[in-house]
Amino acid sequence: MVQRNTKVPMLSRLRSLFSARPAAPAAALPDGQRAYAVGDIHGRADLFAALAQAVDADDTARGGAQTTVVLLGDLIDRGPDSAGVVARARAWQAARTVRVLMGNHEEMFLDSLEKPEVLRHFLRYGGKETVLSYGVDEDAYQAADLTETQALMRAAIPAGDIAFIRAFEDTIALGDYLFVHAGILPDLPLDQQRISDLRWIRQPFLDHPGSHGAVVVHGHTIFKQPDVRHNRIGIDTGAYETGVLTALGLEGATRWLIEARMEDGAVRVAQRSIS
Repeated sequence: MVQRNTKVPMLSRLRSLFSARPAAPAAALPDGQRAYAVGDIHGRADLFAALAQAVDADDTARGGAQTTVVLLGDLIDRGPDSAGVVARARAWQAARTVRVLMGNHEEMFLDSLEKPEVLRHFLRYGGKETVLSYGVDEDAYQAADLTETQALMRAAIPAGDIAFIRAFEDTIALGDYLFVHAGILPDLPLDQQRISDLRWIRQPFLDHPGSHGAVVVHGHTIFKQPDVRHNRIGIDTGAYETGVLTALGLEGATRWLIEARMEDGAVRVAQRSIS
C-alpha cells in the first residue's frame, strides 16, 4: 500500500491562505480631516511662534479641510518664556481649532499653587523659569519661602492663564490616532487608563511591541529624531535643550513633519514626508 503525503499539500494551502491575507490597513484620518500635533514646547516661545506660522501656511497650501491642531502638553517650564508660550497658545486657539493636552508639567504647575510639597518639586524641574517668565522679580523670588513663592505666583500669573491650563484635556482621538501626553499602559482599555500614566508613563509603553488599537501620538520622552513605530509616534525632540520643536501632520494615510530649528541665532523651518 502506498502512503500519500498529506502534509505538503496542507502546508501549501496554509501558505496560500497566509500570503493572500490582506495587509493591515494604514492608520488614517477620515476623509476631509487634517491634523497637526505639536511636541513639548517647554517655554520656547521663539520656536513655537515659527512653528505655528509654518503650520498655518502649510494648512492653507493644502486646501480646505476640517483641521485640528493638538498641542501634546508640557507647554511650560525649563525654557525661558512659558508666559509667552501660553499667550501664543491662547491666541492660536482663539483663531482656529486648537486642542491642548495636559502634560506632567502642567499638572505640577496647577498642584504647586496649592501644595507646597509639589511646589518644591515643580521649581526644581523647570518651574522657576516659568515663575520668572511672568515677571516675578528674581531677587524677591530668591528671598521667598514656599508660601511666599505661592503668593508671588498668584499675584503674577493671570487668572485667565490658570483657567486655560486647567481646561487641558487628557486624551484626544481622531480617526485611527490617539493623542496623549506621555503614553498609555499597554493592554488596558482606554476608559480604564490612569491619569498618572497618561501624563507620566515611559515603560512599558515605549517598548511595547503590540497594537494599542490606535496609533498613539505622544510627547514626554525626548528623541533625537521623531520615533515613528507601527503602534506609536513620539515627537518630543527636546525643544528647550536642543532648539528643535517638531510638529506631525496627518491627512488620510499621509504623514509629514514640520520642524522649527534654532541655527546660528535664527529659527529655520523645514518639512519632510514620513511613512
